[in-house]
Amino acid sequence: MNGTSEGPTSAAALDRSAVTESDQDLAPRAACERPEAYRSVFTAAPLAMAVVDAEGLVVSANDTLGTLLGHDPGALVGGVAADLVDLASDAGIWHAYREVLRGRQPRLRCTRRLKRADGHSLWAQVTVEPLAGAGDTPGLLLSVADVSARRELQARLRHLQMHDPVTRLPNRALFFERLTAALEAETYEHGGTGRIGVCYLDLDGFKAVNDTHGHRVGDRLLAAVAERLTRCAEEAADARSGGAPLVARLGGDEFALLVEDSTGTEQVADLAEAVLAALQPPFELSERRLSVTASVGVVERHTAGTTPTALMQAADTTLYWAKADGRARWTLFDPERNATRMTRQALAATLRPAIERGEFALEYQPLVGMEDGRVRGVEALIRWNHPQFGVLAPNRFIALAEEDGSIVPLGRWILRTACHQARRWQLAHPDDPPIFVSVNVAVRQVWDSDLVADVARTLEETGLPPHLLQLELTESAVMGSAGRPLQVLKALSDMGVHIAIDDFGTGYSNLAYLSRLPVSVLKLDGAFVRGFQYDAVPGGGTDGGGVDRGVANPADEVIVEAMVQLAHRLGLSVTAECVETSDQATRLRRIGCDTGQGWLYSRPVAPDRISALLGSAGPGAAGVQAAGKP
Repeated sequence: MNGTSEGPTSAAALDRSAVTESDQDLAPRAACERPEAYRSVFTAAPLAMAVVDAEGLVVSANDTLGTLLGHDPGALVGGVAADLVDLASDAGIWHAYREVLRGRQPRLRCTRRLKRADGHSLWAQVTVEPLAGAGDTPGLLLSVADVSARRELQARLRHLQMHDPVTRLPNRALFFERLTAALEAETYEHGGTGRIGVCYLDLDGFKAVNDTHGHRVGDRLLAAVAERLTRCAEEAADARSGGAPLVARLGGDEFALLVEDSTGTEQVADLAEAVLAALQPPFELSERRLSVTASVGVVERHTAGTTPTALMQAADTTLYWAKADGRARWTLFDPERNATRMTRQALAATLRPAIERGEFALEYQPLVGMEDGRVRGVEALIRWNHPQFGVLAPNRFIALAEEDGSIVPLGRWILRTACHQARRWQLAHPDDPPIFVSVNVAVRQVWDSDLVADVARTLEETGLPPHLLQLELTESAVMGSAGRPLQVLKALSDMGVHIAIDDFGTGYSNLAYLSRLPVSVLKLDGAFVRGFQYDAVPGGGTDGGGVDRGVANPADEVIVEAMVQLAHRLGLSVTAECVETSDQATRLRRIGCDTGQGWLYSRPVAPDRISALLGSAGPGAAGVQAAGKP
């Protein structure tokens, strides 16, 4: 295949001269064997062709090629074939062409943009392949087909495929294509800032526009928004003398602006500010004056190590934050806030399986009589021994359990476990007054389960007397209860179970309704008790040791005393939460609180530590604290 014959004179060479044609195979095939016939076919063929020697020079060219390129065919002879069809400007194509010349590759086919002699351009499909079977006079056959019309049609189809018909902006597919290209290593390793930014925005209340004015007006509004966003992107480019951000409609009323080679967070934040300002003036549409705002999530980061999916997930999360924070604003991605959200999602996904795996445990905090310091009861407090995050307090997962309904099976487990433990204490200390156990109940347990049946079954199963069980509900859940919740509370009270209102004083405080509820205990919110932390020293001052004792708020004591007196008149007992100092205990006892709960007496502890407290005969507050100290 390395011969230097100038012309295709063999029969095999003649076989290469036949006129073929389809878009998939543009190389000619020979139809005759005589050299004269070959030359006649070659010259008159409707396909532009040239014979190229082993050195890459044009040996002959037919009239069709001359017409296609705007040159006399004879003027093409002796020229460099690669220059004729622009093969050298692309390194990959040039290498493949050289391999065909050397006989190491059977064929080259590529599409090139060629320039005619008159200055016009055309797209051509170029095929280069050996003249097989030419014996000692081999060469190459170069064929060129004008595919400009097909290329133009493909471009139009691609534009339709990659652009939104309503706004004429790039659509999601084109946006992600550009984003993916911008994040490829070769893109940012050879120049640029190596950073990328996204403003991901959603129109606030757009659904109301569609519902009120119809989808035609809604589409016109989207198109008008697109115009303002495009203008905003162009102005941002002019201000920084850089390329304009890509503006795309991702679907519905969601848009995105892609900032390639961003200069930092400030640039993308300024763009978000400009977007909000651009959307602020009302839109005049079909004699309608419509106003619209947007929430914008802003993400800016290094391109290295970033994927399109991760970047857009961050943008979507930040957009959600912007809406949750009040809408009509932009919010910057916060890794710490996102970590909290991811942790929350991880906890929510593993809550139900964790119940089945037995990852939960109960600790108990004493409820101590203010007068004699004896343990009257305990509150059961749940802990999650999470295999990844360690021991979690209830404030980390109870709200999640209420949201997804897993609070119902979890609540049953807490109730059953606490009642079993209370019964064991009762049996272990038959000579001491039995203590009650207090269990928190969520509102969803009242609505989504048969709480009365659950409690009755648990008491029967454990043998715990009903009066040794206290159920705690928050004030906001109890106050204003009617229908099913009120019926449940009354049924439990009739059973002998005590009902306590937790965090009393911070919710609705519907005192008139309180008298009609089957409640036996009020638990004062710790916010009131904290006001008792210091003695009422005028102007503050210090105690004998020079420690600042602060200034007590006299109003706290007045409020607490009033609530205690009201509760007692209604036949209710009062428990003070968050008792941490002897001063607090003394003053609470003076105004009539019945029981106290807090670190002065004990932190929440394991069941065996409660057993130690019960074994202490009349310890008083100091004794309870010592026995319950972890």
